Amino acid sequence: MRITSLNTWYEKASVRHFDRLMVDKDEEIATKKFFPAHIIPHLQHPLVAARPLAQHRYLAAQYLYQWLHFTARFEVEVVLRTTHRIADGVSGLELPRSVRRDAMKICVDEQYHALYSVDVADQIEDRSGIPALPYDFAPFVRHLDGVGASDPQYTKLVQLLQVVVFETLITSLLDDVPRDPELISVVRETVRDHATDESYHHAYFASLFMELWTQLSPVDRRVVAHLLPQVIVRSLQPATRSARLALEQVGFSTAQIEDILADSYGPQPVMDGIRHAARRTIGLFRRAGVFEVPGAQDAFHQAGFRSTA
Repeated sequence: MRITSLNTWYEKASVRHFDRLMVDKDEEIATKKFFPAHIIPHLQHPLVAARPLAQHRYLAAQYLYQWLHFTARFEVEVVLRTTHRIADGVSGLELPRSVRRDAMKICVDEQYHALYSVDVADQIEDRSGIPALPYDFAPFVRHLDGVGASDPQYTKLVQLLQVVVFETLITSLLDDVPRDPELISVVRETVRDHATDESYHHAYFASLFMELWTQLSPVDRRVVAHLLPQVIVRSLQPATRSARLALEQVGFSTAQIEDILADSYGPQPVMDGIRHAARRTIGLFRRAGVFEVPGAQDAFHQAGFRSTA
């Protein structure tokens, strides 16, 4: 068994290495961007682009708050529930103690990511004077957990697949934000520190999936191969409730909001983004042998993945 070790965690993990992330320059809140405009789909819409700069900043701030609160809830409610099982030896996998101890390190990382995400959101809210709109994570996690819900015997396995998928994705956000000098510094630092830890988590969960695949029976491999495309899609489908609330606050009508969301989050661009973000995850599944399972290619194609070659 060869699963990537976190043997440098004590020296390199953010929680061990970096100071608290702080908003330390008040002028940045007034002069710099909350989030890159190209990452916020509805900010590009002509109806939104025509609005005053103050409304653009409000919408960008709300998108940032939504991303930070999503990150915090996802780490706690999705990643931690499975990673704790790995650490406690009740994940359904036979794993050596060293691998389970590394899972405990990841639990610490993820709880820290949740803490500094809400901490940074609170600081920016206080300093900017822009109050964060309510955020409800429950619809997302219900939708995510709906994959395989008709067969409860696979619940823990599906939840393990959720974490493998999410921890092996590549998002442009983790690349773009830390290098953008136009952004508020604490936002850049938050994403940079998160990306540093996630690079280790990616390697751990990629190798964990390879081990999982070897331990699955042929029947379970077939089930997993057919569930994986929906796990990927549901992990990456954008939730638009927060955007809807923010657009309401700046005065768009119901009809205008429907047009903005339909144009900004259309099925084709959303699926293009999902395919792009999942390319490394798809490569992992290919190396493991997922696409050698009868029907796996068809399941991915039906979900919108045009090619898995």
